[in-house]
Amino acid sequence: MLFFCICSNYSATAPFCYLTLHHYRELFGASQIKIMASKKDLPPGNRSRSPVSIFVVLGLCCFFYLLGTWQKSGFGKGDRLAMEMTKLTDCYVAPTLDFEPHHIQEPPAESSEPEAKMLMPCDIKYTDYTPCQEQDRAMSFPRENMIYRERHCPPAEEKLHCLIPAPKGWETPFPWPKGRDYVHYANVPYKHLTVEKANQNWVQFQGNVFKFPGGGTMFPHGADAYIDELATVIPIKNGSIRTALDTGCGVASWGAYLMKRNILAMSFAPRDNHEAQVQFALERGVPAYIGVLGSIKLPFPSRSFDMAQCSRCLIPWTANDGMYLMEVDRVLRPGGYWILSGPPINWKTYYQTWKRTKEDLKAEQTTIEKLAESLCWEKKYEKGDLAIWRKRINSESCKRKSANMCETGDADDVWYKKMETCVTPFPGVETATEVAGGKLEKFPARLFAVPPRIANSMVPKVTVESYEADNKLWKKHVHAYKNIIRLLGTSRYRNIMDMNADLGGFAANLDSSKLWVMNVVPTIAQNTLGVVYERGLIGMYHDWYFLIILFAPCLPCIMSGTFLLSFLPPVYHLS
Repeated sequence: MLFFCICSNYSATAPFCYLTLHHYRELFGASQIKIMASKKDLPPGNRSRSPVSIFVVLGLCCFFYLLGTWQKSGFGKGDRLAMEMTKLTDCYVAPTLDFEPHHIQEPPAESSEPEAKMLMPCDIKYTDYTPCQEQDRAMSFPRENMIYRERHCPPAEEKLHCLIPAPKGWETPFPWPKGRDYVHYANVPYKHLTVEKANQNWVQFQGNVFKFPGGGTMFPHGADAYIDELATVIPIKNGSIRTALDTGCGVASWGAYLMKRNILAMSFAPRDNHEAQVQFALERGVPAYIGVLGSIKLPFPSRSFDMAQCSRCLIPWTANDGMYLMEVDRVLRPGGYWILSGPPINWKTYYQTWKRTKEDLKAEQTTIEKLAESLCWEKKYEKGDLAIWRKRINSESCKRKSANMCETGDADDVWYKKMETCVTPFPGVETATEVAGGKLEKFPARLFAVPPRIANSMVPKVTVESYEADNKLWKKHVHAYKNIIRLLGTSRYRNIMDMNADLGGFAANLDSSKLWVMNVVPTIAQNTLGVVYERGLIGMYHDWYFLIILFAPCLPCIMSGTFLLSFLPPVYHLS
């Protein structure tokens, strides 16, 4: 191969460089040069050059020499333009030119946005601060109907504007399912229950951890055996029962052991002398919140739960003409079950232990039986310490004589509404076999089936098509979250709060036995919490004026809108 790059120093506008064959050989070596020749040419090793190649080189040199001479003469277009520009020597300088620097920094304009402030940690004494459940404030309210144990939030001037610190020595909770049975002492440093409930197998203190054997007041031999007995009456195994309510839950062992049977139990208990019982439940990875059946309605829509229980919850079911039992009926789904274990069931055996008279306990049970009948509940089972009722599927199958029916139009409008002594009516049906409010699919098919509230156009502006589109959208979002947070869906994140759950699409697409989502529907948003429950998920209403009544260190993740936020110890945000 011949290579030529010729350079002429006669042209300023078109520089050329040249390499003779000799120069090329010096730069790149003889091995890079191939000169075509016939097979009859000189023998190998002969370095004589062909006369033709010599004439070609000389011809090219002459050609580029003449080209450079022509450009230098001014006939070349580029040089001619350059020469014309050099003749323009009459330059005009404007007298107003200012040669002072103009890059002096101007002061920034004042922004209308509020200045960000750095929040400092609160004092260590606020480690367990729960703004609407503080004991000093609670004791100033009436004890009638447990009002003093309800939610009482401080005025604006008493709000804390600091970060709540984690307990000293806080450790990452044990992964599920080990976390169901063990909790680090440093995370919940309270031993009171280990003494008070020592003979009931609630909780034991071992070294630097608490152990939860799974017992309860009415099931000291373990929640598993208790649930097995329930399963002889209630179809727990086939997916018909998905959501449950535990009133007066203690450390929530019932809910903890239901989880392996694919049942989500929402548990609640007051913040009373049984210190930290709800905190224990959350630390174990079980859904729970601080609450009580008092004077305010429960923060759930009507027809939310497939099953509800009271295991020696000490709720006075016959008080206020059965108001508390009527509230349980409101949130119990048609065809759902109510379980009562504890007083007054089996009063003949325990009346002395309970320090009550036979007549008193017998009268209480008789009253409960009559109330259940007025609610259209059918008694299905009573043996030993346990009794089970089933709510009928509609009013057509109910033969109650009379009942004080609620006249309130919306049974789901409950936030800070007073509890009423009236019975929530069944939704209407056309046949005696139709389930009031709509029949639900068994779980997990229930998760993505069209909820009855949407199929019956009970949620404004939400159609079957928009519901399905929402599911597709959240499927994409959750896939993106998992690409960013690789541990999402594993035992690393046990419980997540969705601060604006809408139709529950996030929780549905994230569904896993390794975690659960607390779906919160703000009170200022469209009321869609009933849809969430019809999908087999759990949640509650909240106004977000104050932190939800859970313990912040127990929630590792919070989802807001389309953003997933991780709660990372040791500091948690409040306000």
